[in-house]
Amino acid sequence: MSSTGFLRSLWVVGAAFLLAFSAGLLASRLQTLHTPAYAALFVKRCCGYAIWAFLQEFLLLGFFLLRLLRLLPDRKTAMMAAACMFAVVHLPNPILTVLTLLWGWVSCQLFLRYRNLYTLAMAHAILGTCLAITIPGPVVHHMRVGLGYLTYPPPPQRSQKDQIVSTPAWVSAEAPTRRSWRQARP
Repeated sequence: MSSTGFLRSLWVVGAAFLLAFSAGLLASRLQTLHTPAYAALFVKRCCGYAIWAFLQEFLLLGFFLLRLLRLLPDRKTAMMAAACMFAVVHLPNPILTVLTLLWGWVSCQLFLRYRNLYTLAMAHAILGTCLAITIPGPVVHHMRVGLGYLTYPPPPQRSQKDQIVSTPAWVSAEAPTRRSWRQARP
């Protein structure tokens, strides 16, 4: 991993920013953009996710892809196997599984071309954060996978029916404020 690979692949970070900005605008227009309540908490979570994104990229590319390249006959098979493994660990979340399959394939190709984890980890962090704030939490189950996805509590359902109150309860509740028409006249 040389600095020339970093500089040559820096466009990936710019493309991720552009894609995230476009998704943010679309989500804002669709009113699905949920911005964090506190900037400090958002920065803290983004930094934590950036570390997690780097670890994921290291495992995908630095560990599995490099070993699969030695075990399998050609590069495309190794890249597809690594991308599939990356997607499988995001099951049963259907949105994350599809997106990680696509990102796994793209990041494997970019890694083999530029041999740099850092730009791919930055792009992963940008796109993951974008996904977290543009898609409603209940839809993507707050990016949970595995048992966390399956045990995710559904949002509370509010009844659309009119509230039914018995007539005697309504009359006794309104009794102190009710007056006859004779008392209401000035």
